[in-house]
Amino acid sequence: MSYFIICGVAFAVSGLTLFSGFGLGTLLMPAFALFFPVQVAVAATAVVHLANNLFKTALVGRKADWGVVAKFALPGAVAAMFGALLLNVFATLPPVASFELGAETHEIALVELVVGILIVIFALLDLLPRFQSLAFDRKYLPIGGLVSGFFGGLSGIQGALRSAFLIKTGLEKEAFISTSTVSSVVVDVARLLVYGLSFYTTSFAGLSKDMSGLVLAATLAAFVGAFVGSRLMKKVTLRTVQIIVGVMLMFVGIGLASGLF
Repeated sequence: MSYFIICGVAFAVSGLTLFSGFGLGTLLMPAFALFFPVQVAVAATAVVHLANNLFKTALVGRKADWGVVAKFALPGAVAAMFGALLLNVFATLPPVASFELGAETHEIALVELVVGILIVIFALLDLLPRFQSLAFDRKYLPIGGLVSGFFGGLSGIQGALRSAFLIKTGLEKEAFISTSTVSSVVVDVARLLVYGLSFYTTSFAGLSKDMSGLVLAATLAAFVGAFVGSRLMKKVTLRTVQIIVGVMLMFVGIGLASGLF
């Protein structure tokens, strides 16, 4: 079941991310979190996300605006490291609360509470109409990189913020997609360095066999999705998809934050 859900999400969302507001990590991280601890889910998502973005860069990255990448992605990389370090700190703290539901005892871990709340917030960005036109002036690119990079390192979710800051750069569609993809690669490399040094060796202990196969399968599924999406790169209306995604993320976020998942 884990292979079916995670690979299905990776394939579908990878293609949609080429022209949608949300990113691969927005849905893939919650999918991983249904089967593994949150910190492991964030790290596993980062591996798939980086591999997929490298593949997409090979497909569409030649039109990236490197000036925008420098202003946005370099601050984002630094902030992503701090976010990843904070995730590691949260993952080592004891549960903040516990409760009984029927015959089961549920614990609310701080890392799950924080990431769950962030998922709900990002879901609202997709659901509420007033946020659909959210955009920031080009002069705020470094700030945008810091904000989106930090949340990318902390929760693995940053697509909506990245789009909000890059959308006002005046780039053509292909250049926008290329610039966004290259920026994601820079941030992914930075946060993966921290994940690797902090909790990969400990959190993946005992999970390496199951996780490695699942990450590889999800990566391949994302590759296929990106390839299909690149062949369909045109104006697409995804409002219905975004509403469905937003509602699903709300449920997952509330479940994580409450300790039910």
